[in-house]
Amino acid sequence: MKSAAVVNYAPEKGSVEIREIEKPQIGPEDVLLEVANVGVCGSDLHQWTADHSWPVNYPVVLGHEFGGHIVEVGKEVQGWKEGDRVVSETAAIISQNNPMTRRGLYNLDPTRKGFGYGVNGAMTKYVRVPSRILHEVPAQLPFEQACLTEPCCVAYNAVVKNARIEPGDRVVVLGPGTIGILCAAMARLCGAEVAIVGLPQDAHRLEIAKGYGCEVIIGDAKPWAQARDGLGCDGVIDAAGASITLKIALDIVRPAGWISKVGWGPQPLGFNLDPLVQKNITLQGSFSHNWPVWERVIALLASGQFDVKPIIGGIWPVTEWHEAFEKMHKGEVVKSVLRPV
Repeated sequence: MKSAAVVNYAPEKGSVEIREIEKPQIGPEDVLLEVANVGVCGSDLHQWTADHSWPVNYPVVLGHEFGGHIVEVGKEVQGWKEGDRVVSETAAIISQNNPMTRRGLYNLDPTRKGFGYGVNGAMTKYVRVPSRILHEVPAQLPFEQACLTEPCCVAYNAVVKNARIEPGDRVVVLGPGTIGILCAAMARLCGAEVAIVGLPQDAHRLEIAKGYGCEVIIGDAKPWAQARDGLGCDGVIDAAGASITLKIALDIVRPAGWISKVGWGPQPLGFNLDPLVQKNITLQGSFSHNWPVWERVIALLASGQFDVKPIIGGIWPVTEWHEAFEKMHKGEVVKSVLRPV
């Protein structure tokens, strides 16, 4: 039985098409998931436009933000059964013996391979998932929201685990993409005053950030950062995916402040890092997420404390992936969601 899949088949720009693929075979510790919804990530767009900076196992089915129902269970799987509503983490392949995995930081295992670039992802009807990375989705949380657990976990890790926000802090978020808006919303949840910075063409996305209680800045964020005492903001979350924004972050953050960098950008820096030293700034990278972060984020989504509905710009069948990608790429929507056919 074959299903339509969104396949990235080569490293050249635009090498994405619909292909019919066989239902995956599962191993003893896997489950077969029937996908309900799958979010389109900026990294899916980067593989489509061929400006990504990570190795890809071509041809590969795209998609790593997904949830659905279990339809088959491997013979050694415990604690899961057919019909369970679940979401899956992204770390499809890890080494159990890697020192990072043993510390519970398997997201930092250098041999880790994720869905959508290392192994086949979820922009299709069925996906094979190791049972170790499944999480239960409460009945009250619809899949079109639950499938966005993954980007919410990226934001939680960047804002809560890899930064140090206290209520009353002033925090600037650079870049109003999905991750930037979710980081801004998460920082508001932590009690910070938040400004999110973008360009004139980001107006629609910035409007959505306003709904989360954020100040919106097009252009120079320095006056807002310095408004309280002239020294700068307490922290900056760099979610812009361009190296040059790090220069802005170093400029607007106060002495002894922090920068959490979650955006990717392959460009070389080309500027002086002395302000990092002079101002005694903490620069922290933030990558991916692990088990406890997922459990916490699902609790936030299910309780309604964290609402992802405002960022969902539409739901398209996987066969209309091109329109869903285009609308996100152009900034017309923050997040496109697909459903298998």
